[in-house]
Amino acid sequence: MAEDKKVHIHESELNALKEKASKADECLDKMLRMQADYENRRKRQDKEKLDFLKFANEGLVTELLRVMDDFERAIDSAKNTNDAKVLLQGIEMVRHDFEDILKESGLKTIDPKGQPFDPEKHEAIEHMEDDTHPANTVLEVMRKGYELNGKVLRPASVKVSNNKEEQKQEDDKEEI
Repeated sequence: MAEDKKVHIHESELNALKEKASKADECLDKMLRMQADYENRRKRQDKEKLDFLKFANEGLVTELLRVMDDFERAIDSAKNTNDAKVLLQGIEMVRHDFEDILKESGLKTIDPKGQPFDPEKHEAIEHMEDDTHPANTVLEVMRKGYELNGKVLRPASVKVSNNKEEQKQEDDKEEI
């Protein structure tokens, strides 16, 4: 006959196990709440990020509405006058306001005329022989370039000088 083995647990041991089980339940509950809080915070941050991106240009667009209003006034004025000077003045005022708004937003014009060619900020579209300027000097800006807060948005399209004498010296060095 097999003897039945009974496990005898003292009341103090039973109370200790119940206390540990209760603490484990509390810890699990706390962990589940923290996980839910984390998920809610992540979802809220994702929504805030989307809202930020959606409305990031709100200030700029609001400022540009001024330009739109100016254009509408200029068009209305042009319809009521035959004076081209008045129309030109209106368009120049609109352009000036537009440039001011863009400058306030961090836009800077790249105008390198007379400066050394910089491939980071300039795009050479033509090379011209010119003995009055050092080689690789920007002679003419064909299209302005722009930077936004230090980042090149569009390089300036430029004509760059080639100096015959300097080019000949460079060629002679390469032959050696």
